[in-house]
Amino acid sequence: MDRKVRVRFAPSPTGPLHIGGVRTALYNYFFAKQNGGDMILRIEDTDQTRFVPGAEEYIIEALTWLGIKFDEGVGIGGNYGPYRQSERKPMYKQYADQLIATGWAYYAFDKPEELDAKRKEFEAQKKTFQYDCNTRKEMCNSLTLPVDEVRRRIESGEPYVVRFKFPTDTEIHVHDLIRGEVKMNSNLLDDKVLFKSDGMPTYHLANIVDDHTMEVSHVIRGEEWLPSAPLHVMLYKAFGWEDTMPQFAHLPLLLKPDGNGKLSKRDGDRLGFPVFPLEWHDPKTGEVSSGYREKGYFPEAVVNILAFLGWNPGVEQEIFSIDELVQLFSLDRISKSGAKFDVEKAKWFNHKYLQAKPNEEITLLFEKDLAQRGVSAAHDYVFAVVELMKERVSFVSELWEQTHYFFQAPTEYDPAVIKKRWKEDTPAHLTKIKEIIQNTPFEKQLMHDAVMEYIQSNELNMGQIMNSFRLTLVGAAKGPDLFELITMLGKEETLARMQKGIETIKTI
Repeated sequence: MDRKVRVRFAPSPTGPLHIGGVRTALYNYFFAKQNGGDMILRIEDTDQTRFVPGAEEYIIEALTWLGIKFDEGVGIGGNYGPYRQSERKPMYKQYADQLIATGWAYYAFDKPEELDAKRKEFEAQKKTFQYDCNTRKEMCNSLTLPVDEVRRRIESGEPYVVRFKFPTDTEIHVHDLIRGEVKMNSNLLDDKVLFKSDGMPTYHLANIVDDHTMEVSHVIRGEEWLPSAPLHVMLYKAFGWEDTMPQFAHLPLLLKPDGNGKLSKRDGDRLGFPVFPLEWHDPKTGEVSSGYREKGYFPEAVVNILAFLGWNPGVEQEIFSIDELVQLFSLDRISKSGAKFDVEKAKWFNHKYLQAKPNEEITLLFEKDLAQRGVSAAHDYVFAVVELMKERVSFVSELWEQTHYFFQAPTEYDPAVIKKRWKEDTPAHLTKIKEIIQNTPFEKQLMHDAVMEYIQSNELNMGQIMNSFRLTLVGAAKGPDLFELITMLGKEETLARMQKGIETIKTI
């Protein structure tokens, strides 16, 4: 019988969740759901020195906003808990002790200053120090000290760490579902610390123990963990867990939009887009980092944006629901090379989702924006504005810039339009058009025909007159069809704006 698919997303609460981490969570979610499997949320908080208050809550809120649902984990429960590593602390020492007993690990008593001295010694020889099979016999550890001395040091409470003991000159094979076979010689690898002097495991030990005891079948994680994979494979071997070792898939990096290198917060700040799903308030510095939610992105759009960064469905379609992505997703269509983040494409996705949303939903969101600006308008009127203008924007927050003149008469008039379009006889012609509007039944087509008749019979410049007319209503040469606008504003407001515009612009 095939093994049940169980994947995990295991962030560290050291700050806000980067969108690269969100993509990792998404790919795990797609894979689990497609295979009828379970998705686990595990919080990896073994490094207490880097713990940031509020980070765990932020991670959970961000994943919930994006619609990523977990089957078990922190805040949900399950049969494999606890799901915070700090709450699993008592179990890790027994596994470290097991590795010591079977010769796969050793105690190391080297003091920080001794390690620094060794590094400097190597630097003087233009070399880089690594605690490995070539250097461990020169260091202060249970491989070089007598057994009684090791016992005495431990019993006296002397600080120590537990290091993994790589076998010498062994070729380690990692089968990666995206990259194929990855090989590494053990002589090139350092004997990583597995258990720290503060009684906490390092990521490497806790990660392997947790994945094994939680029966994780597939580890889908970022490319930055690929160098650690040989150690993880060897840990499974050391514990005798090779038969149940999960399959590995290392995802390509998210790259900055302009050039090479991993996408960072600085790139987002520099180029004006978020790299975090939600706004983050750093409790230590007070710094605020922007988020996709607060920037006006819809969660469905963010999911669609991230899904395409490193994966290709192999079809022309670009807009997918999360359920459609689950159906189409496959690890064999993930790229090996990094994916550049495209800011304009991200906006395009949000534009498409905004257009597809019901006008009522967009209206309610826009009304919140209007209320914050102290603008009051009837719901039906706001709905009509949204219906007419939403195609012009990618974000609800952009609606005000495109529609403010529907709610407020202009107080300023674009000088560039005045210079180009406003002539000496313009006030007289606009006054005549104002009279036509006043005396024509207030119906879009009738007004249009009457004004066109006046312009053509007087052989006027169409662009000059119509742009000047628009200027009095909007304050600029922008907006929807002019007679659509007039119909929306109403006769009284249209005539008042025309009169004020004629009088004001004459004096400019």
